[in-house]
Amino acid sequence: MDTYKIVAGVDDAGRGPVIGPLIIAGVGLPESKLYLLKRIGVKDSKELTPSKRKRLAMLIERISHKISIKVIDVSLIDSAVLRRNYNGLNHLEAVYVAVVIREIAPHTVYVDSPDIFPTRFKNMITKCLPAELRHIDVVCENKADKKYVATAAASIIAKEAREHIIKKLKLKFGDFGSGYPSDPKTIEFLRRYYMKYGEFPPIVRRSWSTLDRILGLEKK
Repeated sequence: MDTYKIVAGVDDAGRGPVIGPLIIAGVGLPESKLYLLKRIGVKDSKELTPSKRKRLAMLIERISHKISIKVIDVSLIDSAVLRRNYNGLNHLEAVYVAVVIREIAPHTVYVDSPDIFPTRFKNMITKCLPAELRHIDVVCENKADKKYVATAAASIIAKEAREHIIKKLKLKFGDFGSGYPSDPKTIEFLRRYYMKYGEFPPIVRRSWSTLDRILGLEKK
């Protein structure tokens, strides 16, 4: 392995929830240190307990050459879903993945694709990169966080960053559960908030159809 070759992984956290931001994170490190990520037990964040994920995040920070974290707030997410400033949510992600790649400047980057057609997502990313960085080898695949340890490390960093933000939001607005549309606790929180204030909290993605369903229930 080339000691000076920087390898990076990029992944997101919080794409599906109706509450809170979307996080894009990248982890870059010398190729010669990839084995250290495997040695400490790095794997897809969804397969880890919260306590182990937190411990691994701290170790990843020590091992890594560069970490980049981007927080995409609900207003930007809405603008992408409604196609105001971006051509859909995948395009928004591609823009920020390119920003992360630019900051780390790796030789090779493994990206977890949210698009069912990874090549299409890769092309979006490449178009967002400055010309001088288009030589970077961008490997874009579905479930890359299960295949590449650098991407798994990025998934851990992204998830931890979002959890930190969610904890702060809960202290301010109350316990809204997981924030996912499938969570009854989240739906009940939103319903009660709307009944009390006549509007949804500012931490909500207003482009999500979840809100229309809640308003539909309120009209009955």
